[in-house]
Formats: sequence, structure tokens, C-alpha cells
Amino acid sequence: MGAEHNHGDQGHGSPGHSHTNGANTRSLAIALSLTGSFLIAELVGAYWFNSLALLSDAAHMFTDAAALAIALVAVRIGQRSADAQRTYGYRRFEILAAAFNAVLLFVVAGYVLYEGISRFFDPQPVESIGMLAVASLGLVVNLIAMRVLAGGKETSLNMKGAYLEVWADMLGSIGVIAAAIAIWLTDKTWIDPIVAIAIGLWVLPRTWTLLRDTTHILLQGVPRNLDLAKVRASINGVFGVASVHDLHIWSVAGDDASLTAHLVLQSEATGEAVRTAVAEMLEKQYSIHHVTLQTETIPCRDTEALHA
Repeated sequence: MGAEHNHGDQGHGSPGHSHTNGANTRSLAIALSLTGSFLIAELVGAYWFNSLALLSDAAHMFTDAAALAIALVAVRIGQRSADAQRTYGYRRFEILAAAFNAVLLFVVAGYVLYEGISRFFDPQPVESIGMLAVASLGLVVNLIAMRVLAGGKETSLNMKGAYLEVWADMLGSIGVIAAAIAIWLTDKTWIDPIVAIAIGLWVLPRTWTLLRDTTHILLQGVPRNLDLAKVRASINGVFGVASVHDLHIWSVAGDDASLTAHLVLQSEATGEAVRTAVAEMLEKQYSIHHVTLQTETIPCRDTEALHA
């Protein structure tokens, strides 16, 4: 029996890596300050102008702030080295926070939908001019935040996710602006709850996707970009492999993959050569860099049966 651990070079501690993380941290901090400050203003505006659409957009703005905060903390905490207590490091903190964010979003979206339906039976006046002013300011804040985050979205999944959150909220701000103008021109206040419900319904599928993906990772499911059957077939296709069992593939933070497996060798094969060939194949074909392989001449389950 034997084992091989193949870990690609991650570049931790390199000057370029540190410089990129520093720039991303500053960008995220600026965007979070902008979004967090406006979130408070939008909540006050929603209450003051009695606009459910503003409240719905504020809920989405909250998700932006949460996503930015998660990304910022993930950049900082994720740089910590693994220790005796957390041998995988701290990168899964991002997944835990994202799952909490998704659950909270469901609660907020449910409240907005309930309140929106209630307003059809109990219409309330809406100050469209104030609503328009707050939503317009929100659009400006989103555009600035997008500009700040644009520089890192091609090099970091965290930054890309934060950028997309702000981009989505920009669309919500445009929707509220359109609703405010429509109410001002027509004096039909039922437009406000319709836009609020539309924003809530638009957020829910994205929230469900986030919760589904984070739960999948926490349950150590096979990464969605990988097919377990295809990986198994590829391993079996390597010269010297008679069969493979106890095959596991999982992800720590969603943008990585780890694999462990037991390889039963053909009679003429050597463990070292087979392990090397399988590890190189997995890295080349599937970009799986963290691999632990155990080789056996007799399947370990058969060995256990013989000693039973």
C-alpha cells in the first residue's frame, strides 16, 4: 500500500499574491462603506416615504452589504494558515456566512411579499418624489461601488461575486426609480407594492441557488463542475489501475476540489508509477490539485474479510 499527496503551488506569500489581496481588501472596504451607509439611508427613506418598493430594495441592498462583508472577511481570514485545530484552514468561513445570508434573505423576502400583498387590500399613500430621490441616490452608490470592484472581478471569485451582487442591486434601483416616476405621473400607489413583490420574487431564485450551493458544499458534495462517474472512468482508464473504490471528491470553499481514492493495482503495475500517472491525469483533465491516493494489490475490503 502507499499514498500520494499532490498539491499544486498556490502562491501564498508571494509579492504578487499579497499585492492583489491588499488591493481587493481596499476595494471591498470602500464598496462596503458606500453600500452600508446607503442601506441606512434607504431604510429611513422607506419608513419616511412609506415605500414598500424602497424597503424591498433595501433588503436587496442588505444582501449586497452582507456579500461584501463576507468577501472582505473571507479575504482576510482565508489568508490564515492551517493549524492543528483547522487543518483545512479558514476558507470555509465564507460558505458558512453565505448560508446564513441565504436563510436571512428568505425571511426578508417573505416579509416583503406578505406586506406587498397586504397593501393591495389596504392601499397606503406613497411620497413618490422622496422615493425617487432615495432610489436615484442608490443608483449612484451602486455605480460607484461597481467601478471600485471592477478591477478585481477577473482575478478573484470573491470579488466577482461581490461585483455581481452590486450589479443586481443596480437593476433593483432602476426598478424603484421607474416605479416612483410612474406613481408621480399616474398617482396609482398600487405600483409600489407590485415593484416590491417583483424585486422580492427576483431575489428569491438567486437566494435559493445560494442556499442550495452552500448546503451542497457543507455536505461535502461533489463539486457541480465535476462528474463523479466520468472521473471514476478516467481513473480506471489509467494504465496499471485494475479498479478504484472509496472515491471521494469535495470542495472546501466552492472554487477548489479535493480527491481521495483507493486504487487496486494490476499485477504488473507498481504503486509509485500508478499514483503519479493518476495524479497527473486528474490535474490535467479536471484541475484537481489536492489528491490523496492509496494503492492496493488486494482491495482493502477483501483484506478485511480475510482477517475477519
